[in-house]
Amino acid sequence: MQVFKVQGMSCGHCVRAITQAVQARDQAAEVQVDLAAGEVRVASRLAEGQVLEAIREEGYQAEAA
Repeated sequence: MQVFKVQGMSCGHCVRAITQAVQARDQAAEVQVDLAAGEVRVASRLAEGQVLEAIREEGYQAEAA
């Protein structure tokens, strides 16, 4: 499982946006968003850079944890 620190997440819309962005690239991806911790955990065949790109395209600042 890959873990990312993501800034700017605050609500259910953020959770949906990030989840859908990652799953658009890998439909089988499992995405867990922890708003309080500012973390996104992803189990996917995608490379780290692909996940980061998907999250950043939604307007969030993200980096590998």
